[in-house]
Amino acid sequence: MHLAANGISPFTRFARATSRLAGRPGTFGIALGMVVVWAVTGPVFSYSEGWQLTINTFTTIVTFLMVFLIQATQNRESEAIQLKLDELILALDTAHDELIDSENLTEAEQLRLHKRYLAIAERAHQRVKGEVTKIEERQERRSHRATKS
Repeated sequence: MHLAANGISPFTRFARATSRLAGRPGTFGIALGMVVVWAVTGPVFSYSEGWQLTINTFTTIVTFLMVFLIQATQNRESEAIQLKLDELILALDTAHDELIDSENLTEAEQLRLHKRYLAIAERAHQRVKGEVTKIEERQERRSHRATKS
């Protein structure tokens, strides 16, 4: 595959540009306009099979191609996010290095890690809940003292 000077293949550039373009309001407006024009021309073509086949064929082809282009863009973005997260894990002394490349663990290993972090989150939640209770109790005592004075 031929790479440009910046190391990005023509397909990747095309996929990114198409994905960005497809997500713009103007693109939606153009697609909506095409559907309106198609619908308005129905009586002109007596709502023939050819008239119906035109929109069906066009939308099928566009959808088919867009799935692959958007998926290619999504894959690259997902990989970039994983690399950034891996870098953050490496940069933090308290981070668990075993999480680097965790997207490549088996489903069972990911589930085991997920359960471990759910337990950690639950303990943190309980600590926060305990602190909130302490704060509420202090506020209640202060309020009670203030009403006695």
